[in-house]
Amino acid sequence: MNKKILSKSISILAIALLANMASAQETTLRLVSAFAENGIYVQRLQPWINKFNAEGKGVLQINFLGGPKAIPTFEVGNAVKTGVVDMALSTGAFYTNVMPEADFLKLTQISVAEQRKNGAFEAINAVWNEKGNMQYLARMVENQPFHIYLNKKIDKADLSGLKIRITPVYRDFFLELNANVITTPPGEVYSALERGVVDGYGWPIGGIFDLNWQEKTKYRVDPGFYDAEVSLLMNLPAFKRLTEVQKTYLHKQLLALEAENTFWAKYTTEELARQAKVGIQTITFDAATTKSFKDKAYAVGWAAAQKQSPEIAAKFKPLFSK
Repeated sequence: MNKKILSKSISILAIALLANMASAQETTLRLVSAFAENGIYVQRLQPWINKFNAEGKGVLQINFLGGPKAIPTFEVGNAVKTGVVDMALSTGAFYTNVMPEADFLKLTQISVAEQRKNGAFEAINAVWNEKGNMQYLARMVENQPFHIYLNKKIDKADLSGLKIRITPVYRDFFLELNANVITTPPGEVYSALERGVVDGYGWPIGGIFDLNWQEKTKYRVDPGFYDAEVSLLMNLPAFKRLTEVQKTYLHKQLLALEAENTFWAKYTTEELARQAKVGIQTITFDAATTKSFKDKAYAVGWAAAQKQSPEIAAKFKPLFSK
């Protein structure tokens, strides 16, 4: 009888031990977003997080802590670098205070799938690891060109006399177009337009409705330029602490996230129609001016990159270009 009790006790202990081992092997990553929770980027990410957690039980989980109310937009990069959080959804323009090279990602002209094949992804991570203490995980937004949005009409590619809200993404380009530039977080743009602090702003083709900026926007300048980069980042020590099983699972889910990027081309078409419907007028130029406008954007972008980090810019340019 004692043997039976002992055997049963051992079985219970073994089950408990296995359960504890499984629990110990599961890691939860703390994720924040530099973008508002009601915006398109977080809305697109949430189903992925749910799927990630459902399929990753016992292996890897993500705890989404929130948007800028959790950590202010321009502090997210440093929060990842220092390990205050494990992961973040952000764009390079928002953490140039941590590493200026983050701004170079806007200059990519090939898909993230191609970047993974041609060595660009490895080149990015070599820099992010060394300079940012970060792992660049995945790019979840593509085919989202930036545009100039105005509440005053222009008839040439010149922003002289206009106050334009910027981020580092288009600072140099807008200065080249003679704009007076003002930097503000996204959450302050609406009131800045309302009070006449700015006459316009730079932003991707999508997302202005999420912030109600269409109410204070009269014009969109075409063509678009650069490509909005919104990506997942991870604290490098936290990434290195993952087991090989966890890294394999994470990589699988990141590729699944990037596979959904076909959404953005369709979204662009829908946003163009939506902007037109609410009365946002399009400002266009002749063919020669249009080409010059886009060429100037990339020339200015690469010139700034070259000035900032000559060796890194020289390495990135052939990998990022068509």
